[in-house]
Amino acid sequence: MKNDFIPVSNPKLKFLSRKKEILKITDTVIENGMYILGNEVTAFEKEFAQYIGVNYCAAVGNGTDAIAIALKALGVNVGDEVITVSHSAVATVAAIEMIGAVPVFADIEEDSRCINPSKIRDLISSKTKVIIPVHIYGQPARIKQIISISKEYGLKVLEDCAQAHGAKVDNQLVGSFGDAAAFSFYPTKNLGAIGDGGAIVTNDGSTFNQVLAIRQYGWRQRYISDFSGVNSRLDELQAAFLRIKLKDLDDENVKRVTIANRYNSALSSLGFTFPKVISDSYHVYHLYVIESNNRDDLADFLKSKGIGTALHYPLPIHLQPAYKGRIKGSDKLFETERLYKSILSLPMYPELTADQVSHVIDSLRKWKELRG
Repeated sequence: MKNDFIPVSNPKLKFLSRKKEILKITDTVIENGMYILGNEVTAFEKEFAQYIGVNYCAAVGNGTDAIAIALKALGVNVGDEVITVSHSAVATVAAIEMIGAVPVFADIEEDSRCINPSKIRDLISSKTKVIIPVHIYGQPARIKQIISISKEYGLKVLEDCAQAHGAKVDNQLVGSFGDAAAFSFYPTKNLGAIGDGGAIVTNDGSTFNQVLAIRQYGWRQRYISDFSGVNSRLDELQAAFLRIKLKDLDDENVKRVTIANRYNSALSSLGFTFPKVISDSYHVYHLYVIESNNRDDLADFLKSKGIGTALHYPLPIHLQPAYKGRIKGSDKLFETERLYKSILSLPMYPELTADQVSHVIDSLRKWKELRG
């Protein structure tokens, strides 16, 4: 076992576990001859909306498009400001700028690693239209506090749920709190396609209808564009694959939590900072991210033991070349910058075996013994 490399994530294992079913539905979809916005997409949209606990779901091409389209559907225009975090995949900010809106960065909390509600008010201006909390790594943000602030100022809330499929606050699924929510189905996600995919969910019928039009050229009537839209549609094959995988999502999240609990128990005695679960929330561990003051050396050591690691992410968005020095709020991201000096992602996926988890833990313990 120790000679087999353990990657940080391994979406191929999910395919192999459902290979016969996936190949069978592939043949069925191809034989049916409907490849775009057909019965599989419609069925997935209905099933995913029911799963999240909302009225509507519109599937789109990817998670970045999901954010951009949702923002437009919520009434965000060129020059409007959107408050979010620098501690996220760059997709969050890329989507904001795709529609000509302006990102504004709030700092994060130490414990949740999500947006700090206490930092939001000072960033609100007459141009602010939306707050995007990112449920990072599978840990829900303090969504109820954020919504309370949004109502106080007449703002909309768009949840970025790209890493939090199945995560909960007070036993309510994230994605069902805000005015809308965006999901990614990138292959490594807790609910991942075999390719790109995304979705927007909402309880508001007007927002939903706007999303449907925006995702397909601004059409409300076929071939007639009422306004300029985009082309972002989940294809039938990916929808079919996601329908299969959705059935396993809750069970697989339980497996992630079980693995995380083993890591937590071991790491608590080794001096590492490991993920904290915020009160009344259910963390689904899309990623298991620890902190170490000597993380580069640790990563090299784990690699020598056949264990993959990663940085999520190498730099916060505001320090990346494309964004450095030009995003409002970037000068006050103290917790964000502290975090990025020490983060390291360990292997985390439902198919990790007990022996593999033990090997990771034993290797962490060995490194600690060697380094003191």
